[in-house]
Amino acid sequence: MERKAIRQVLDLEVYCLSYSLALEIFELSKKFPKEELYSLTDQIRRSSRSVPANISEGFAKRNHGDFFKQYLYNAIGSVEETKTWLDFARDFNYIPDDMAEKLTKEYIRTGAMLFRLIQNWHSKT
Repeated sequence: MERKAIRQVLDLEVYCLSYSLALEIFELSKKFPKEELYSLTDQIRRSSRSVPANISEGFAKRNHGDFFKQYLYNAIGSVEETKTWLDFARDFNYIPDDMAEKLTKEYIRTGAMLFRLIQNWHSKT
């Protein structure tokens, strides 16, 4: 199987997935109670957006040592944070169990993809 050249961050499947998940989280969090606006709503939006933002920022530095990998590790941290906020949203009954499970599985998948990218990325140093 021939691999597509990675010329821009949009060529990374993990970036596209994490970006679409952040959009989904944003739409879902619009339904959270108003009293959560400056806490859970803000936190889950920030952490979900941090995943593609770290991938993008790291990709811009991909030819300088291991900077890209460091940003990918940060993205993994944001994946885990987002999963925690999803747990809270589910336990507070802000989102249905099946939606929380679906999103959590997608974030587990995202984390695995990031880990594989870290293992397989060869920076030009």
